Amino acid sequence: MPELPDVTVYVESLEQRIVGQTLDGYAILSPFILRTVEPSLDDAVGKTVRGVSRLGKRIVIAFDDELFIVIHLMIAGRFRWLAPNARAKVPARISLAQFEFATGTLVLTEAGTKRRASLHVIRGGTALAQFDRGGLEVLDATLEQFAERLARENHTLKRSLTDPRLFSGIGNAYSDELLHRARLSPLKLTSKLTPEETGRLFDATRATLIEWTDRMREERGDGFPEKVTAFREGMAVHGRYREPCPVCGSPVQRIRYRDNETNYCAKCQTEGRLLADRALSRLLKQDWPRTLEELEG
Repeated sequence: MPELPDVTVYVESLEQRIVGQTLDGYAILSPFILRTVEPSLDDAVGKTVRGVSRLGKRIVIAFDDELFIVIHLMIAGRFRWLAPNARAKVPARISLAQFEFATGTLVLTEAGTKRRASLHVIRGGTALAQFDRGGLEVLDATLEQFAERLARENHTLKRSLTDPRLFSGIGNAYSDELLHRARLSPLKLTSKLTPEETGRLFDATRATLIEWTDRMREERGDGFPEKVTAFREGMAVHGRYREPCPVCGSPVQRIRYRDNETNYCAKCQTEGRLLADRALSRLLKQDWPRTLEELEG
């Protein structure tokens, strides 16, 4: 799922291309993408784009007369930009919607068979506010505000950091990365954090999000983001199961659950202890290795 760095770069790229432009037309290519009936997308045709912004992991396109298009890419949703008269075409099987401007065509796509991405058309600031989950924008926050959010509910760090009601724009991928940088276990309870650990996590969160946003800007250059993915070359632990940790060289571990997994370094984050995998540890029971040494043995 695109997270704060990815969505930020998408927003900046769209600002350069469509702000000040008039929506000339649109096409809904999948009936599942449009989640609202009133107002209609027809109301946006002929109106000028006044801004593009990020709201959590959502992208908001603002038009005249307080009309907004709110897009959530979910796991597999992506944008593609086609310059005028471009020969390249987006495969019909992944295309959900397209928006025509004089500067080019914005295409919303989604890979796979599950249709989770969503598009809402709304009017007015009150309606837009309903999409704000209330998460703290860490890059605009103080250490005190960050600590207060962590203390609101007693959950694991992984769960708290990815809760959109607590923190804005952080998901599965970057929570792995910032926890590794902070040298903290993903399963450590927020109530057990010391002030020093909270400060370390705050600094790691900001540094990780800033670093990856800057990397993506550099990768994009003057073009449009083409490789938005949760698995990036240069990540320390996310998606790197069994590969060596770039800090200590120990094999990266994982906890698997549902459609996601948590990646971590046992040596850097859990004092060498292996965190129980819900499925595999239950299967192995007493044979489940408790430490990195047992696993390697």
